[in-house]
Amino acid sequence: MTKRLSLIGLLLTNSAFAAEALKIDLPAVITSADFRPSTAQETPVSLTEINEETIEARNAQHLEELLNLAPNVNVSSGASRGQYYQIRGMGERSQFTAPINPSVGLIIDGIDFSRSGGAATLFDIQSVEVLRGPQGTKFGANGLAGTINMRSKEPTKDFEMHAETGFAEYNTRNFGVAAGGTVVEDKLLGRASLYSHKSDGYMENDFLGRDNTNNQDELTFRSKFKLFATDDLTIDLSYIHLDIDNGYDAFTLANTRKSFADEPGEDKQRTNAVGIKTNWNASDAVIIQTEATYLHSDLVYSYDEDWGNPRDRNDPASAIYDPLGIGYDSFDRYDRERENYSFELRALSDKAGRIFNDSTNWTVGLYHINQDEKFDRTYTYGDQDGAYNTQNTAVYGQLDTALTEKLTLVSGARTEYFKANYDDSNAVKENIHEVLFGGKVGLNYQANENHMVYTTLSRGYKPGGVSNDARLAKNQRVFDTEYNISLETGVKSSWMDDRLQTTLAAFYTERKNAQVKNSIFVGRWIDFTGNASNATHKGIEASMDWFVTDKLRLLGSLGLLDAKFDKRTFRGINFNGRQVAHAPDYTYSLGAEIYPSTAWTLRVNVEGKDKFYFSDSHNEQSSRYDIVNASADYRYNKNWKVSIWARNLFDKDYATRGFGFGNNPAKNYVEEKYIQFGEPRVAGVTATYDY
Repeated sequence: MTKRLSLIGLLLTNSAFAAEALKIDLPAVITSADFRPSTAQETPVSLTEINEETIEARNAQHLEELLNLAPNVNVSSGASRGQYYQIRGMGERSQFTAPINPSVGLIIDGIDFSRSGGAATLFDIQSVEVLRGPQGTKFGANGLAGTINMRSKEPTKDFEMHAETGFAEYNTRNFGVAAGGTVVEDKLLGRASLYSHKSDGYMENDFLGRDNTNNQDELTFRSKFKLFATDDLTIDLSYIHLDIDNGYDAFTLANTRKSFADEPGEDKQRTNAVGIKTNWNASDAVIIQTEATYLHSDLVYSYDEDWGNPRDRNDPASAIYDPLGIGYDSFDRYDRERENYSFELRALSDKAGRIFNDSTNWTVGLYHINQDEKFDRTYTYGDQDGAYNTQNTAVYGQLDTALTEKLTLVSGARTEYFKANYDDSNAVKENIHEVLFGGKVGLNYQANENHMVYTTLSRGYKPGGVSNDARLAKNQRVFDTEYNISLETGVKSSWMDDRLQTTLAAFYTERKNAQVKNSIFVGRWIDFTGNASNATHKGIEASMDWFVTDKLRLLGSLGLLDAKFDKRTFRGINFNGRQVAHAPDYTYSLGAEIYPSTAWTLRVNVEGKDKFYFSDSHNEQSSRYDIVNASADYRYNKNWKVSIWARNLFDKDYATRGFGFGNNPAKNYVEEKYIQFGEPRVAGVTATYDY
């Protein structure tokens, strides 16, 4: 099925445009943003779709290297990779001992990875969909701010193979292969991929004399099978194996890329995950779908807490290596085991099953997920271990009613029962039981084949949770549900015979019982999460994709965000009207593609964002930044391609995580800003072969 090119608002695209005469009509990637398949341009939600050509063009290895392409999206590191995501100013920024319930869902091939953002490697990924705004009907508790949905490539009937290898600065090397096709004629299709990414990382440890203490060592295996069991029943099986063995040595007292840590940390993950989907055309009236998933992960997260070393303590100059006092030496390690299993049963109307005088498609479903997390903290000044179990059981439904040929009413609702149990070695024991509600009501107006206008009123929610410091009072250990009400309106358009595609969305969100970091003084300051404030988030998101000529393509996206606390006091300071953390006032991406010949594709883009607060508990901010990316592809026949690429071409320093506290004895522990740097300039060469 050939449809119009879906607007993705991205800066890089398929070099196949240069290999043949320019084609505006292309098979569009079908999104998973709603219960029924549609293209991004036809989906009534603010959505950025990043396709496999974009991923390949910038040699992106992990989701963190793509998110600047999506407006009003940010990422937080504090680990070897950016593992925590914020959409429209909402989302977690880190995890230590306390369990988290994410505001932004991360779904990979239907499996919930929302608490494990390091799993978002990109080889053989067909598309990344960034859905902005509450997704309470379809995704439930993990969709308060939005959802990131990643899908690997589907197996095909014909044999396909993709192989690539690449080399880049910082001793970076990659190799991967993917292949698939018919396993049993007319019965079974299969595809599998294996990819290795290794790099020394972007820090130098001068104390240990090493340049690989913040290294990346990531192995990803994926497989998919599609079984045509009968003419009416299809079964899909997917399997993911991740072996991530990264280092973590990122913060320094002087805010440089030169570490003096004597005990560099680790950021490891061993994951096995499986998903089984079925699609059964039960009759001309009803389609039955099921999905079952299982995930098991062992994770290690550790770091040198003092960022230095206690040696050479007789040298007065050694204070710069011993940030918290002569002789201080501290190490913090978290071992976690996560086990998730879920099941979903869904029924959708087929053509003969429409109701209300054949005007309305319907969807109803049942969903359950059980998540177990065990942790063991090994800390210089006190160990801790515990367990956190959550169970979510939901029922949901949606009606899509055609009021006229052009106007459709969408109404959806979800009721979710949430149960959580927490227990640890410090005698902290908490139980949470609550019923959560979400949903949406919207109108979609298809003015003509080129213009769609939509408006949606939606409610998102995130369950309450536990702060697990035993010194907190009983009433400070549990915080309540956060929810929001969001109004969004947008227009998606095609102009100039499909040469120009645009989207524009505006939103207004009232955030209630916002879960934010607080602190209390009990011998020392203790951080905990509480329902300290309401907040208002409003803004605009726009994107365009314009074939100016057959030789030139322009792409861009823009996000404007005003996200502020309505009322908040923290440590006696009035935060009323202050910007929430990790919510820059603007994000943007703008670039061009040039096709000088049938063999060459040249790309350049600039992307950036405004300054933002690192935390809701102090006043330290990032700096605004703009970075430039570029690439040149040479394609030799239909099989071979060589790419020369560079990310952050002008080596701009920018922060992906930051703190504010007193950490330097040489300055009497006056509060200062400490940051983790984002990726420096990385340039390389990649060769690919496709069959």
